[in-house]
Amino acid sequence: MPYSHPWPVTVAEARAIQEALAPYVIRNDKFTRVKRVAGVDVGFEDQGKTTRAAVAVLNFPDLALVDQSIYRCPTRFPYVPGYLSFREVPAVLAALDSVLPQPDLMLCDGQGLAHPRRFGLACHLGVLADIPTIGVAKSRLIGEHGPLPPGRGSWVPLTDQGETIGAVLRTRDNVRPVYVSIGHRISLATAIDYVLRCTPRYRLPETTRRAHRLASGHLSPVKSNDRV
Repeated sequence: MPYSHPWPVTVAEARAIQEALAPYVIRNDKFTRVKRVAGVDVGFEDQGKTTRAAVAVLNFPDLALVDQSIYRCPTRFPYVPGYLSFREVPAVLAALDSVLPQPDLMLCDGQGLAHPRRFGLACHLGVLADIPTIGVAKSRLIGEHGPLPPGRGSWVPLTDQGETIGAVLRTRDNVRPVYVSIGHRISLATAIDYVLRCTPRYRLPETTRRAHRLASGHLSPVKSNDRV
């Protein structure tokens, strides 16, 4: 990993890490051909005491499953909006280590640049793993946008303080949009294109759907690495 840091105990420590690493987010396309895409998601067990991270790797563009993994470990950081990556990313990195082949692109169920400090979960994971990463969130954390046309593929900029931080994207006709933002090593226009290509039928990308079912316990994992 090109960047690493100790995992913090306090919110103040976490904020300092976000502010220190945010300048390292690469906001342009820095990758070659995408053959594998991955979805990552995180669930919690034992009333939040155990973190269950899931990674599902799919072929691209046919989106057939290649490999999947879960990793369980004790939850070490509290639930604090804006700092979810410190609660989730350590387990995701461990789950990612055990999938083969490694993905060429990751889609995260969470924010990237669309974050108060421009360093959401997708940025954090992308920078530490050094893998092109996209944030595909189901809801808006910050930002404003104009009216969105009803057709699939329509999108409008999501802005905050005069800066475009993402896109509000319609993945199905007349269905609630998703919120796409740069994670790492990808431009916003390219991120939108890959999200649409990974979302052939439903509102959410197939990567997210597969990882969510694994993280929530609805699928049996190919690999399970427990550290509880």
